[in-house]
Amino acid sequence: MSDSFSKKENLKKKQQKQKEKALKREERKTSNNKGKSLDEMLLYVDANGQLTTTPPDQQEKIEINTEDIQLGAAPIIEEDPQKTGIVTFLSEKGYGFITENNTKDNIFFHINNVSGEIKKGHKVKFEKEKSQKGFSAVNIQIVK
Repeated sequence: MSDSFSKKENLKKKQQKQKEKALKREERKTSNNKGKSLDEMLLYVDANGQLTTTPPDQQEKIEINTEDIQLGAAPIIEEDPQKTGIVTFLSEKGYGFITENNTKDNIFFHINNVSGEIKKGHKVKFEKEKSQKGFSAVNIQIVK
């Protein structure tokens, strides 16, 4: 029995697809990347941060002392506990504010923490202490 036209066309298409598949398989085998040597697979980063196949010059290499490299968190630098500032506000009720010289922050103080007589505009030395409502000045001494 003879095949119809559409069956012949489908058979031709099927054979054509098989030929194309065989050609692709051969092409993949010839351009295989798995057989490359290690040097061909390596990439280097140049001074500009770009990837390149040529290794960098050893003469341009900068030596770094391993002891200079800091691992972990940055060390905490101890601040001087004695701060200086100027009394900017003083209330008759027994409290006031000192403007710190370095940071220009206003720091609360109570008259009980002052040694001696203090007035507005006096230069003072004090220690900063964390309180419930922020920082407060303690151990306040007048600077002459």
